[in-house]
Amino acid sequence: MKIGLIGDIHGNSLALGAVLKHATELNVTVLCVTGDFVGYYYRPDEVLDMLSKWRIFSVQGNHERMLEAVLSMPDALLGFDAKYGKGLRRATELLSIKDQKALCSLPETLSFSLDGKKILLAHGSPWNGDHYLYPDTPKPLWDKLLAYDADLIVLGHTHYQDKRLVGDTLVVNPGSVGQPRDGKLGAAWAIYDTESSQCDHLVEPYDINAVAAEAKLFDPNIDYLHKILRRSWPQS
Repeated sequence: MKIGLIGDIHGNSLALGAVLKHATELNVTVLCVTGDFVGYYYRPDEVLDMLSKWRIFSVQGNHERMLEAVLSMPDALLGFDAKYGKGLRRATELLSIKDQKALCSLPETLSFSLDGKKILLAHGSPWNGDHYLYPDTPKPLWDKLLAYDADLIVLGHTHYQDKRLVGDTLVVNPGSVGQPRDGKLGAAWAIYDTESSQCDHLVEPYDINAVAAEAKLFDPNIDYLHKILRRSWPQS
C-alpha cells in the first residue's frame, strides 16, 4: 500500500491539487494529514472539497485550534488577521458550519494501523501539538518519541521536510503543501510504501505566482505571505 503523507496545506488549493494529481499517478490510496488545513491562504473550501474524494486519516493543527477560538470569540479574528493574514477569516466565510465543526473536532493525535503498520499522527509532537521538532532539534527531544509504539510517526508544523529513524521507528515530516519554509519551491509531501517501509520526499511544481498574487490582494500589508512562497536556496 502506498500512503501519501501531507500537512500544513493552509488553504493553498493550487498546491494541494498538484500533490493530489501526482499522488493519483503514483497509485496512492490513503492520505495521512498532519493538520493545518486552513490559515494563511484563501481557498479552504476547495481544499476540503479535494480531500473529500480521498480516504484520509487526520489530526488538527494549531490553525484549527485558532479557528475554534474564533468561532467562540469572533473578536479574536482581528488579531489573527494582523498576524497571519486573512486565511482564517476566509475559513469562517467559505466553510460550512458542519465543516468548521469537523475541523475543530479533529483529535490532537491519532494512532491506527494500515496494512500491518502501526502509524501515529501528530501536528507538532505527540506530547504537544504546538511543539516544533526541526531537523536540527537536539537529539534528547527526538528521543522522547521512543516512548511511542509505532512503525511510522508522521509530524508537521515546522514546514521543513525531514526523515529519520528514532530507535526502530521511522519519523517523517512531509513538509508543507501550502507554505514550505525550507527553501524548496513547490508543494512538499511524502509517500510511504507499507510493503518496503520506504519513504520518499517529493516537491510538486504549481502556479506559485497565482497564490502570491492572491496574497498581495487579500493581505497587501503582510509581505511574508507572498515572499515565503518564492524563497529558495540550494539544497545539500
